[in-house]
Amino acid sequence: MTVWEQYQQLEADIRGYNPSANLDRIHDAFAYANMAHSGQKRKSGEPYIIHPIAVARIVAGELRLDSESIEAALLHDVIEDTPATHEDIARLFSVKIADLVEGVSKLTRMRYAATMEEEQMENFRKMLFAMSKDIRVILIKIADRLHNMRTMDYQKPVKQRQKSFETMEIYAPIAHRLGMQKIKWELEDLSLKYLDPVGYQEIAYKLEEELPRYEVMMQQMQAKIYNHLCAMGISGEVFYRLKHPYSIYRKTIMRGRTLDEIYDMFAFRVVVDTVQHCYYVLGMIHEIFTPIQDRFKDYIGNPKPNGYQSLHTAIMGDRGFPIEVQIRTREMHEEAEYGIAAHWLYKQNGVGAGTEERYEWVRRLLENQEGADAEDYIHSLKVDLFNDKVFAFTPKGDVRGLPAEATPIDFAYAIHSDIGNQMTGAKVNGRLVPLNTTLKSGDVVQIITSASSRGPSRDWMRIAKSSDARSKIRQWLKKNRRDEIVAYGRSAFESELKQCGLRPRDVMVPEILSILLRNTPFQTLDDLYASIGCGGYTAQKAVMRIDSELKRAQKEREKEQEENKNAQESKNHQPDEPGAYIRGWSRRQSGDMEIKNSEVSSGKSEQGIIVEDLDNCLVKFSRCCTPVPGDEIIGFITRGHGVSVHRADCPNASEERRLKMPDRWIPVSWGKNVNESYPTTLEAVCKDRDNLARDITAALSNAKTSLRGVSIRATDDDFALCHLDLRIRDSKELQAIIKKLYQVSGVLNITRPAG
Repeated sequence: MTVWEQYQQLEADIRGYNPSANLDRIHDAFAYANMAHSGQKRKSGEPYIIHPIAVARIVAGELRLDSESIEAALLHDVIEDTPATHEDIARLFSVKIADLVEGVSKLTRMRYAATMEEEQMENFRKMLFAMSKDIRVILIKIADRLHNMRTMDYQKPVKQRQKSFETMEIYAPIAHRLGMQKIKWELEDLSLKYLDPVGYQEIAYKLEEELPRYEVMMQQMQAKIYNHLCAMGISGEVFYRLKHPYSIYRKTIMRGRTLDEIYDMFAFRVVVDTVQHCYYVLGMIHEIFTPIQDRFKDYIGNPKPNGYQSLHTAIMGDRGFPIEVQIRTREMHEEAEYGIAAHWLYKQNGVGAGTEERYEWVRRLLENQEGADAEDYIHSLKVDLFNDKVFAFTPKGDVRGLPAEATPIDFAYAIHSDIGNQMTGAKVNGRLVPLNTTLKSGDVVQIITSASSRGPSRDWMRIAKSSDARSKIRQWLKKNRRDEIVAYGRSAFESELKQCGLRPRDVMVPEILSILLRNTPFQTLDDLYASIGCGGYTAQKAVMRIDSELKRAQKEREKEQEENKNAQESKNHQPDEPGAYIRGWSRRQSGDMEIKNSEVSSGKSEQGIIVEDLDNCLVKFSRCCTPVPGDEIIGFITRGHGVSVHRADCPNASEERRLKMPDRWIPVSWGKNVNESYPTTLEAVCKDRDNLARDITAALSNAKTSLRGVSIRATDDDFALCHLDLRIRDSKELQAIIKKLYQVSGVLNITRPAG
């Protein structure tokens, strides 16, 4: 199909749902994008303009958004990939469209690193900020990502896995939060195809093998349900579907179940005209089929946080298969298919059923990040944004949606900050319970308050699950118990220093103190102590920020004492071992350090590193990035400890750092005389499942890898973080190991830590 034919199909899609759309302006956007992208090609070899047209078709045909959204979709890459600017788009089209295009471009430029919490926090913050200003930014971006995932076959395997992991971690959950279930399922399935191709193919094969049998059974049940609808005089439609591959993957491969044990392997949807008819149909379904106990959910009376409404029940089918039946009205069905796009505020030239209150959760998530440690914020964000919810009631019958595993503390703060701050106890279903009790959907929660309450304690930070509650507790503690939490934070910080073999007074040295405050988001030491004291920041993370500097200063003191002692014996002392200093290095100034001839130690050639213009130079490999032969490397002259070798992509060897101290960075390269093996580390993000550790170690054993250490930590959102310490010969062997690990079911992303 030619470019013009595809554009004509876009116009046909638009006419199908919005006859009043301004097709002239949409054509102008297409013409401008076509001109701007002229000469550019996609990885498939097609003209680049094919991609913006495809994104616009998703925005129009699958999301049914307004004309401005379609124009922005056609133009979404011009600021990113062509000389066009925001001012150009604003002048030729409108400021609103230019803002949409720029918003999508900013999200495109975001970098994602699963092991760097601070960067991930900033990426989430940017995304939430763009969504809070105009929800259409993320809708267009999701359409952009969907088309990229549909055409991912043309990318390199590394790119496929990177984009698929990002999609699974961020874009699919956001689509779910926006109620866009159909797109969420497709994003998950496409991601799984590249993250675990073996598991994906196994499920696809099983479904294909059983499909003919399943089809006959479902068609018979469809006819049976429809005939009973007609007999009841209810107008409606009956659809059926098989569970999508990723959902099956989660319940079979990750949880060890068989296909026959999945209750919603098959699902029927009955779409009727009114809510009253929904409940009539529920009774009819339970009359003609055997209902499965405890599998009924009323999402009409208690909608999901993303607006989803439906009645869900599970029954035994005619052939003994468990089957889920969803019953909803036509309006509910439309929202279940299109989510927030189904009643977008600007839909149909500004006429729509949506209201800005529906996006209040985005603003609330932005507010709750203030003062939070990055790791804590990312965890809280995933709990609030992505996890399932529980619905608890006040004694008056008002419902509150809370994160899974929420406690009465979360419930109290969901009602009001003052209720939480004055809370002294709680009753659940009429019985007094501890504050750390896990709430379940349907619980009636009564919060007991007292004006003389001492307020929340630090322990509440550990008990609360929602970022909203944790943020309010943190604010109260900082305002009302600052002295107490500062003292606690100072004690925790000094205790952590002692555990690391460091002296608390060393932090008070102006040089070290400035480094600490520069590397943490605080203006003063008391601000840092306060954040540690109320649980917003950890003492471990604060000490980690200055650990290397403190140890360096300690070694410098020891070295200075040794040099003073040696100077008394001989002014021109030379070491007993040959080649223990770097020779021939001329005197020059480097920041606050003066490097003199014979001042920087050097050493053994068997390390396999060649230092430019220097012989017999002591070399050590940086532990922050663990370089191995084959990596691009650079050397840093340390104070009295030779040359430290970093990977060129290590944050500690960034261009900014090199420019600040140019005299201390020197070219190094790998020589022929290398060691048999070098230590290095890998970090893997996996979907948590049974026997994951066994399969990872088995893969390394089969690859005949020297495994020195392994640790796996499960997270609350069904992921597992795996840290591997290895010894390998070179980067080729390392890449082979990474390839082997990617073949382990559930391994999603592998990185080499640096910095």
